[in-house]
Amino acid sequence: MPNANPSLAPPRSRARRTRSRPRAAVVCSRALRGNRAFRGFALLAPAVLSAALAGCGGGGPRQDANEPAGEFTVEVVKHSFPARQRIASRANLTIQVRNADSEAVPNVAVTVDGLARRDAQPDLSDPTKPVWIIDHAPAGSVTAFTNTWALGRLAPGATRTFTWRVTAVRPGTHTVSYRVGAGLDGKAQARLDNGQAPEGSFTVRVSGAPARSTVGDNGEVVRAP
Repeated sequence: MPNANPSLAPPRSRARRTRSRPRAAVVCSRALRGNRAFRGFALLAPAVLSAALAGCGGGGPRQDANEPAGEFTVEVVKHSFPARQRIASRANLTIQVRNADSEAVPNVAVTVDGLARRDAQPDLSDPTKPVWIIDHAPAGSVTAFTNTWALGRLAPGATRTFTWRVTAVRPGTHTVSYRVGAGLDGKAQARLDNGQAPEGSFTVRVSGAPARSTVGDNGEVVRAP
């Protein structure tokens, strides 16, 4: 609980790690309610719902517990996503992050926007429509946020790779953007060596013509590029 008496508040540290710009935390239950896949799964598995809520602060440790405040220097070693894709074809979205700081990054995370879009049609129960379906997310990276994935503490000099296996389901030209974070609640901020935000984007053209498929000698389906 915050100290009700300002005169008893501890002095603010002047160390570099205190230069943060906290942002409002997203309420976990709201994020869970906004995830259609989670809602359907929770109806089938109440025990899993209870466990997930516990992980958001309903009885278990918070994902942002003890997150230090400050800025941490990182390097985006690799970022790739095919610029030309076909409808119903799979592709890998990869973001590789290295800790270029002298201290450990508390919880290296990547937020991705553009894998879904909002439909402008009014009165929809859920206006979010997928552009890509996520077949496989980075293992062990699920958070309470629908578009943020985290892979935990990253030691100085260490590298962590985020890879999403996705399937394009909407033709057209789309923009997918990403931003690397050092934590989940905004106290820990990731920065490049030049002080800028570690972020980037991809412009992807998805063709409406599906890839040609053949059956190989071993019985597996082979899709032409």
